[in-house]
Amino acid sequence: MIWLQNALAFLVTLGILVSIHEFGHYIVARWCNVKVLRFSLGMGKVIYSKRLGKDQTEWAISILPLGGYVKMLDAREMGAENIAASELPREFCQQSVWKRIAIVSAGPIANFLLAIFLYTILFVHGVPEPAAKLRVIPDTSIAYQAGLRYGDLITAVNGQQVQGWTEFRWKMMQAGFAEGNTLLEVQRIDDTAQEGGKNVSIEIPLKQFNGKDADSDILNYLGINIARSREVVLKGFLPESPALLAGLQVGDRIVEVEQKPLLDVMDFVQVVNANPSKPLKLLVQRRQEKFVLEVTPVSQESNGKTVGALRVELQVAPPEMTVVQANPLQALAKSVEKTWDTSIFSLKMIGRMLTGNASLKHVTGPLTIADYAGQTSRTGLITYLSFIAVISISLGVMNLLPIPVLDGGYLLYYSLEVLTGKPLHDRYIEVGKQAGLFLLLMMMAIAFFNDIVRLIPYFGRLMS
Repeated sequence: MIWLQNALAFLVTLGILVSIHEFGHYIVARWCNVKVLRFSLGMGKVIYSKRLGKDQTEWAISILPLGGYVKMLDAREMGAENIAASELPREFCQQSVWKRIAIVSAGPIANFLLAIFLYTILFVHGVPEPAAKLRVIPDTSIAYQAGLRYGDLITAVNGQQVQGWTEFRWKMMQAGFAEGNTLLEVQRIDDTAQEGGKNVSIEIPLKQFNGKDADSDILNYLGINIARSREVVLKGFLPESPALLAGLQVGDRIVEVEQKPLLDVMDFVQVVNANPSKPLKLLVQRRQEKFVLEVTPVSQESNGKTVGALRVELQVAPPEMTVVQANPLQALAKSVEKTWDTSIFSLKMIGRMLTGNASLKHVTGPLTIADYAGQTSRTGLITYLSFIAVISISLGVMNLLPIPVLDGGYLLYYSLEVLTGKPLHDRYIEVGKQAGLFLLLMMMAIAFFNDIVRLIPYFGRLMS
């Protein structure tokens, strides 16, 4: 069952991310000679534990899987009078402010290091992904009017090399935030050029792009999609297919519709959808023979609209693939850059949401993460590890936000202590915790609402 697979993939993902995050706190606390009382995966009641090491640290699994914690010797919780004098030097608050900053920041840093490690392994191994070959249509789109054409292969964005579709889409999203013109280097298919193509530079205007209005899908805004096979071949027929009744056969290739050459499968579907109950003349190739055949799409309802349909199955070839690969040093540099860029992009997105320049629909919660965890785990190990890396970066960024009760909130307190030379008053810390908790609950409510709205169409699939 898909929902069970999603749940298991989510728990594995969360277990990895929480373990790495909390281990960052734990190992730096040990380096700073702070006594660790408990390392817990999960929150709430402890359901299993074992004490290990000289300090008899309790390694525990708790009942609620959403999170974890490292409990250190802390006079704020236990009371200084309840701590033996011999152990006071190992109490958390007795440490210098710089040691406390190191311990608190170690969790998010561990998440970033995990992402860098995973990306490095993936780049050294080689990541198969679609090539950055474009489907640009219609001629009214921004991309077409700027000069991009069907089949163009993107090789660089603003002078930065592009090796695949994912990298191209990512760099375009970054360019969209800059809201300026973006320079694309393109290899264009041209039979008259050597080596199968010619190089073209094309400037794309992005000043009018608005992430909120366009739901941050910049490629859709520009009219760009990924190119697929240009052959339209019939694979089969559904019941009461007008195409079968008109004489079409499995294996027939549709070359033209109404004397207009077809770009690809999507072009054919769009033409048929746009002509319900209207006869269409098709140029058909059957083995070595070409002939014209007239067929009338039936009318049917789709998403509240009347569209045409031939009730056929088409062969949909996968997009052209490439392998993104690098040697170990290049892979490490590439991984650091990708982790940094993703972190900055996340912060910019948060800033745009706070200022109203991006929709709050981008806030996702555990239901969406579980769905993506299940999908990527079923796709393959490479996709799943890439997903873990992205979520690890998000977790690191989220924990560094200056919100009380998060690591970033404590780092804010300690930064103020560095500036003023004395710790923040307990009363201010308590008020900050209450405000931070309220803000987190609001964020969780928005995330769960977005999850439910986003996944309602898929609940039937998840339960199947």
